[in-house]
Amino acid sequence: MLRRILGLSLLAMPLVAQSGTRSPAIDSLLSIRAIGTPRLSPDGRQVAYLMTSTDWKADRFVAQLWLQDADSGVAHQLTRRDDGVSQPRWSPNGEWLAFVGTRDGKGKPQVFALAVSGGEPLQLTKAEDGVASYAWSPDGQRLAYTASHPDRAREARDSSYGGFDVVRRDYARLALFVLNVDSAMVTPQVGDRRTQGTAWSVGAFEWSPDGAAIAFDAQRTPDPVTASTADIYVLHLATDSVRAVVTRAGPDGDPHWSPDGTQLLYTESVDYFHNAHLAVVPANGGASRIVTATFDEQPQFVAWSRDGVLFSAQQRTASHLFRLDVAQGTVTRVSGPDPLAGSGWSLSRDAQRVAFVQASPTALPELAVAQVASFAPRTLSHQSEQITEWKLGTREVVRWKSRDGAEIEGILIKPRDFDPSRKYPLLCVIHGGPTGVDRPVLPDARTYPVDLWVNRGALVLKVNYRGSAGYGERFRGLNYRNLGVGDAWDVVSGVDALIAKGFVDPARVASMGWSQGGYISAFLTTTSTRFAAISVGAGISDWRTYYYNTDITPFTINYLGADPVADPAIYAKTSPVDYVKNAKTPTLIQHGELDRRVPIANGYQLRQALEDRGVPVEMIVYKGFGHGITKPKSQRAVMQHNLAWFNHYIFGDPMPDFTRMVSVVQ
Repeated sequence: MLRRILGLSLLAMPLVAQSGTRSPAIDSLLSIRAIGTPRLSPDGRQVAYLMTSTDWKADRFVAQLWLQDADSGVAHQLTRRDDGVSQPRWSPNGEWLAFVGTRDGKGKPQVFALAVSGGEPLQLTKAEDGVASYAWSPDGQRLAYTASHPDRAREARDSSYGGFDVVRRDYARLALFVLNVDSAMVTPQVGDRRTQGTAWSVGAFEWSPDGAAIAFDAQRTPDPVTASTADIYVLHLATDSVRAVVTRAGPDGDPHWSPDGTQLLYTESVDYFHNAHLAVVPANGGASRIVTATFDEQPQFVAWSRDGVLFSAQQRTASHLFRLDVAQGTVTRVSGPDPLAGSGWSLSRDAQRVAFVQASPTALPELAVAQVASFAPRTLSHQSEQITEWKLGTREVVRWKSRDGAEIEGILIKPRDFDPSRKYPLLCVIHGGPTGVDRPVLPDARTYPVDLWVNRGALVLKVNYRGSAGYGERFRGLNYRNLGVGDAWDVVSGVDALIAKGFVDPARVASMGWSQGGYISAFLTTTSTRFAAISVGAGISDWRTYYYNTDITPFTINYLGADPVADPAIYAKTSPVDYVKNAKTPTLIQHGELDRRVPIANGYQLRQALEDRGVPVEMIVYKGFGHGITKPKSQRAVMQHNLAWFNHYIFGDPMPDFTRMVSVVQ
């Protein structure tokens, strides 16, 4: 039986976070059901989306497919699969919803289709190594998908010699396949492979409006180090011929057809911190033209209608929808109000209605719909009912000047009963990226139990340090050849600005972060005496170690300008271990065992260097994980380890034995 939820809120967002009295426990924070990936039906009357919940018994997060009427608010749960689903897509006629999943939790991910009118999902694909992505043809009669093609020669090699990889030569490249939907609804199909050879690995793709061609981006290999080789191609299905349309230096990706099929719009990039731009090129090849040259942020394509291109972009701590006039290159903001934090934008076929997820400082992210022209959002979901009993802090944007005069923003989270005449502990939480951004919204990341500290009487400052998204190209470039150094200025100056206001206890200040935030925290632990305790999550401790071991070596060159042999001085300037003789701050190090992005050697190196100098240090390795800790039980451990560490050094609680999991004051 389909589960039904009735009701439709006409308010912009509920103010639920102001009335609760109970501080949430860690397991409650990790058990929040979350809405994501909204997909508006072609006629704009229904919204499909994923609802992710926590399966503690299986130790995983599971996403199920839901369908909600955009007018009445009636919602139905469509799938109940043990391992969940992903990538929901409407058929062009709106009668089917496709998704990627497995058969009874076994085998490789395949494309399934579910009739909106009811019935069981039908498996459409039978890709031997599973489906990476897929798209319906404009008439709904065919399905294109990407998958790796089985490498029989490698299978024979491994059978004789065991498994091994030749570094940066052994790859499973993605190819394009096309199948007939009617046939696949009778028996799952292996599509016809339409891109041949090993010259490329296919990424994003889109059907032409007439269904005669597919535009796609491809790079030489699926390895991130070859991302700069990505170019734009068009596959003509009648002849299986492929034409290179854009072959400029630098990565070019995410191609989309104009409504009349004569042009392609794509994203043109240079490196990690310069603005990416949307550009257009004739579909048959020719000169390309940047159409967002005057827009000072990173545009993310949403849709191309007869009224122009719609794209989303970060604007400081907000996130909005914009319309681009392709001919004139002019950009107009569509959404509002100014602080709107929207994501997951999805439009109806006529681009008159939009569905999206709306975040807020006082409520959980909710599903919303709006008419594009008037943009008066209506909230469809009731996610925030999960936290009505919770006591949560208030969130506001604050600004200060860094050491070099750069304006920095952050999010200050205060206890609900904040009294400026008191002295509060201050915990800094630093986002990753570096081109991430923190916003004054709920919920917080599943790494640091922010509101538990706030409810105990602490302030939390989230710092949008130089390099963060949303503040323009110049701001993102301020940490070029200045990584760590300038970032640390931004954090410490923020701490000093709040101390100057008189409500922060300077003896009880801490810092923590993951990835780039972990690197900045590592830099602070060896260069500053401001902090009583620090936590380094998957952070870089030595850029030389990072450069030689990471899977994204070009990132280092982009930001530091040279390799370690060509310019050893810049690597010394920006590496926390080079300042370790100054370290005194007790430091917790957390790292995934299998991290290829920031290899775990960085954690071991920092731990040993601190121990050698008598600095209190603990290192915890989370087994089986890479750069992110992705399962609920291990996320529970991450949060509890951080809670115990800072409860001891900031609040004076006894230090638990980390070799045993014990209850921690929450």
